[in-house]
Amino acid sequence: MRAPGKLVKMEKSLPDVMGDICDPEESRVAFVRDLFGRLGEKWSMRALDELAHGPLRFTALMNALPGISHRILTVTLRTLESDGMVSRTAYPETPPRVEYALTPLGESFLCRALSMVAWAQDHQQEIETHRAARR
Repeated sequence: MRAPGKLVKMEKSLPDVMGDICDPEESRVAFVRDLFGRLGEKWSMRALDELAHGPLRFTALMNALPGISHRILTVTLRTLESDGMVSRTAYPETPPRVEYALTPLGESFLCRALSMVAWAQDHQQEIETHRAARR
């Protein structure tokens, strides 16, 4: 564990990686914000988490996500597929069978996202304490 107030040395700073992070017109910043918005959305993260256990058919995925509607799952999967996070495989069978699976890109993202989830859980009490002090 690091000493309080001591910053961790990073290989690159955010401005090095993303450009001027204060410039909302910067295309790389806009792209990252858009992607984080899409992937951080409630159902996207939950769908990715379920697919981390292996490919699933639409109905099995829907059953694993209580409360999601058919339409929202369809939109979520299409968005994840368009971003390259999820693959859709249709099998030429009767009845038709479609499976969704994480792609290598989706696995890579999920590994990093899970480390952020762990960080948030590790610091939840500290963050809640700061939030309560501001009320």
